Amino acid sequence: MDNRKILVVDDEADMRIFVSTVVATRGYEPVTASDGTAALDLARKEPPALVILDVMMPKINDGILTYRQFRTDGKLQRIPIIMLSALAQKTFFHSIRMLNPPRGRTIPEPQAYMEKPPDAYELIRLIDELLAAKA
Repeated sequence: MDNRKILVVDDEADMRIFVSTVVATRGYEPVTASDGTAALDLARKEPPALVILDVMMPKINDGILTYRQFRTDGKLQRIPIIMLSALAQKTFFHSIRMLNPPRGRTIPEPQAYMEKPPDAYELIRLIDELLAAKA
């Protein structure tokens, strides 16, 4: 696992560029994906230190289902995730609860959630905080 690599997942090219630029200016190495399938493939090949994941992507619930896959994959489940979305935080957390099976393992909430558009300084603060806690 590369402790400087941050996976940025968003279907909007301008948001991927913005977040990647913010991440790179702090000295991290951004790697990008435009959907959940590509993100999971990249993460399984070379796990990143952290993931910034958009909630609303073209496929229905792509960000939410991708989040669930990260949290249930033995190799990826400990990677900190910052959810990034235009969706209100309350709505996202409700969606996560709906994905939890009644008697199964519950899916933990993400380490952080930011509404779009993200504040660059707040995003960097969250990344630094999460990576420091993980170290």
